[in-house]
Amino acid sequence: MRWRCPRQSMTLWWLGHLAEQQDEYTKAISYLQPALEILQRLKSPHAESVSASLDRVMRNS
Repeated sequence: MRWRCPRQSMTLWWLGHLAEQQDEYTKAISYLQPALEILQRLKSPHAESVSASLDRVMRNS
């Protein structure tokens, strides 16, 4: 599935956060990576926060 719009990236970010809270790190990564890709393409200031979330999840996985 291709994710493209900012709203979808925020949804993916939130789903990644929820998965992280449930210690489902693989699932969290699968949401956070595409969220980060979208936000980076859009040059969104939120990309930095998603990147930090992804880094944290990857350290814990």
